[in-house]
Amino acid sequence: MLAISQKIKFYRKRIPSFECIPGCHDCCGPVTTSSFEMSFLPVKTDEEHDAALNNLSCPHLASEGCSVYEDRPLICRMFGTTPKLLCPHGKRPEEMIDPLIEAEIHEFFLSTRQVLV
Repeated sequence: MLAISQKIKFYRKRIPSFECIPGCHDCCGPVTTSSFEMSFLPVKTDEEHDAALNNLSCPHLASEGCSVYEDRPLICRMFGTTPKLLCPHGKRPEEMIDPLIEAEIHEFFLSTRQVLV
């Protein structure tokens, strides 16, 4: 588990950040993440998961935005930082994610058990 935790910390530091449009949640749809990352998020009921899925949303999306922003999964952090996951409004960091780091993150996704957020 320590190795996974270290990898996640490593990747988080290398995903560039940027300012989103306040109130926009266009990238907060149903996504998968590693079961390890999911274990740090608050547990949601089946009803909350079903409601979010029916709205093509995330069960951690609250009226004021992402309720788990500081602990959000890698996939959520990557939105808008790579040409593969562009912001529909054109927001982006000054410099996009390093393609080698992005490839490593995708390998991490393939090597870990993924679950629906």
